[in-house]
Amino acid sequence: MSATTIVAPARPFAWLPTSNWTIKLIGGLVLATLWQVLVGAFLPAYVAKPLGIIAAIPTVVTNPLFLSAAWATLSAVVRGLAVAIVLGTFVGLALGRVKLVERAFGFYVSGLYAMPMVAVLPLVTLWFGYTGAARMATIIFAAFFSIAINVADGAKSVPPEHLEVARSYRAGWREIWFGVTLPAAMPYLLAGIRLAAGRALIAAIVAEFFISIEGLGFFILFNSRTFHHNEAFVAVLLLALFGVGVEAAMTWATRRFLPWYRREAKTD
Repeated sequence: MSATTIVAPARPFAWLPTSNWTIKLIGGLVLATLWQVLVGAFLPAYVAKPLGIIAAIPTVVTNPLFLSAAWATLSAVVRGLAVAIVLGTFVGLALGRVKLVERAFGFYVSGLYAMPMVAVLPLVTLWFGYTGAARMATIIFAAFFSIAINVADGAKSVPPEHLEVARSYRAGWREIWFGVTLPAAMPYLLAGIRLAAGRALIAAIVAEFFISIEGLGFFILFNSRTFHHNEAFVAVLLLALFGVGVEAAMTWATRRFLPWYRREAKTD
């Protein structure tokens, strides 16, 4: 009796590379090629194209106006995020641990989170004027609610037995909030920071569009209106790199300080 040889079916597209980064690079090159060809074929010459953007990078990144604008925007985003993280963490813990606070203010926090930032800007300019303070207020408003809502969800998800053990050792509310609840809610806080960083960037750019103050938003608007689209897109790339940097920092923080959370995510 002859043995039967079972041949595994060929994997579709077996010739493609399996490296994750290689596949991403190939996908990006395909998109850039389509962008270059289609824009060059059907749109005016001043519209941004990948080769034009690459050629404009050395000139733009050495321009003092661009460097000043980048510092104005990104430093405001970082400072606004820091304020939003502190305030959002306190408010989120209160919403998650104190029933009266949640019943009194939870509805308004959720409602303000859904409010478009563009609708808030006219009021902000009335209160703070057409200054950097209005941009800062808009950034904090945009970032605060993502953090508060996520921390509140994390505070509500703390296992009851953890709180019972803390109370059995006569832990006060400070120990329960910051020694038990906050560490348990840390994955939710990091997720909130991810969301808040993107919303803060959008808020800063929209505020600079509306208020016309120094920053990357005004740099993009000015160069777009003067048909320097390649130069404007360099600023867009910088904003994208900042967002990627925040995402990488949050991923590193999760791996470094929350290894247990990473292991649970893998097993799920």
